[in-house]
Amino acid sequence: MVIDNINRAVVHRILRVDHAGEYGANRIYAGQMAVLGRSSVGPVIQKMWDQEKDHLKKFNELMVTFRVRPTILMPFWNVVGFALGAGTALLGKEGAMACTVAVEESIARHYNNQIRTLMEEDPEKYEALLQVIKKFRDEELEHHDTGLEHDAELAPVYAVLKRVIQAGCGAAIYLSERF
Repeated sequence: MVIDNINRAVVHRILRVDHAGEYGANRIYAGQMAVLGRSSVGPVIQKMWDQEKDHLKKFNELMVTFRVRPTILMPFWNVVGFALGAGTALLGKEGAMACTVAVEESIARHYNNQIRTLMEEDPEKYEALLQVIKKFRDEELEHHDTGLEHDAELAPVYAVLKRVIQAGCGAAIYLSERF
């Protein structure tokens, strides 16, 4: 990946928040697996988690390549991510899937915003990063659809749960971009 003549502020902000987001997603799936790992939905959660592990691995590499410091909030996302995953999984598979739908919808929207930003900057200069973000966005949308296919909308107070989780995602994005 080319690192010459880039807008470092934009790239660092994108990589910092995406790294934090993929770390948080890994912790959410870890929490869900702690509760539902041996249930019928365990393999579905594991498959999504495995993709998130690949996402995190790639962002770990990009953080080093571009010399980006991680957010100072990583210890907080560690605890909050696991608690969110385990807490929603305690509502049953529907709760876990509602969490997945809410988070992945937020992340896909966030990735789309980043794609727009990089396209406005210079699509050729950021082609490799754009490919990574687009691929991951598409996989997050697959997770979203998987959640819907596995009864997310049947979770207790689905609409409220989804709004609360998405508000938390928005706050996490805002904070991780800046700190």
